[in-house]
Amino acid sequence: MKILIALIQKEIKQILRDPSSIIIAFVLPFISIMIYMYGINLDSVKVTMGIKNDDPNPEIATLVKSFGHSKYVNSIYFDNVKDIETAIARSKIKGAVIIPNDFSTKLSRGQNPDLLIITDGSEVNTANYVQSYAMSIANNWLATSKYAGSVKKNSINTEARTWYNPDLNSHYFIVPGSIAITMTLIGILLTSLVVAREWERGTMEAMLSTSVKTIHIVLGKYIPYFILGMFSLAFNIFLCVVIFQIPFRGSYLVLLLVSGLFLFTSLGIGLNVSSVLKNQFLASMVAMSVGFMPALMLSGLMFPINSMPVFFQHLTRILPPRYYVSFVESEFMAGTVPEIVIANSIYLTILGLVLFFAVYKNTLMRLEKVSPAQIMERQGKK
Repeated sequence: MKILIALIQKEIKQILRDPSSIIIAFVLPFISIMIYMYGINLDSVKVTMGIKNDDPNPEIATLVKSFGHSKYVNSIYFDNVKDIETAIARSKIKGAVIIPNDFSTKLSRGQNPDLLIITDGSEVNTANYVQSYAMSIANNWLATSKYAGSVKKNSINTEARTWYNPDLNSHYFIVPGSIAITMTLIGILLTSLVVAREWERGTMEAMLSTSVKTIHIVLGKYIPYFILGMFSLAFNIFLCVVIFQIPFRGSYLVLLLVSGLFLFTSLGIGLNVSSVLKNQFLASMVAMSVGFMPALMLSGLMFPINSMPVFFQHLTRILPPRYYVSFVESEFMAGTVPEIVIANSIYLTILGLVLFFAVYKNTLMRLEKVSPAQIMERQGKK
């Protein structure tokens, strides 16, 4: 225990003396959450849409005004279709609604009228917004107009009900999900450098000349960075709940426990990378490739896993961020769901132990043999 405590103290002093560790643990999460909160928004609040009305009926003019009064649409009025086509081609508007000249006539006869909606298909998500917003505004106008009872309705009426996030605010799941990104970066990026740094600076050789054992070195790397990561997690939760007012419906204790398992797994990935490569530059590049990119692209945070190709769907099953993102989003939005907590915790525990054992096996306790030619080569580089 004395050896382990001494190694932990050494590592803590290195963390405190190295500004990059504090920057990665606290400044990087703050910048990341700020970007996800204010820079990334999946809610298209204001869509610029063109409106062309060919129906002279004064009642239809109220429909045109409805587009202008919507908080989701910034409407621009056009007199001919050619100008609309030019505006869409130049990305001045994202779509257009054209009301035909027989629109009110069909309504008066009890027929279902046609409403032409043109969207820019180069941006698929925005095109879907234009279509849904236009249909919603037209239906709301129809329900309050004098034609409300004259239009034929379907035999089945659907009523949408949104649970957990009734306002459909994307920040409510993006910002909590970004904790998985920052925790991945902290766990993998920090620890991917520590062992490689020891070999590059020569301090590993100094430790190997003492009575230090492999378990001492492994735990001496795990424990300090686990503590630093948990402090960073608390800082992230504080930003989400207190500063940005993201609803939290789960248990803080469960959040800390499962987050600890995820951090334990991330530390294992970073330490394995650092132990195998023994080069800080290579270790940092590999850590970003195996840590940040999968956490952002394949965790289900930005893109639904079910919409990915089959190969990548199976690939996500071995990635820890997939399980942590689903857990942290449900913890914030829906509360503690036992099925999600138990299943994800079991996987993270198993993977964390496997990685811990791999770190133990990859941590060398003897110096590598170096030939005279390699010694001359290294001296020449210096």
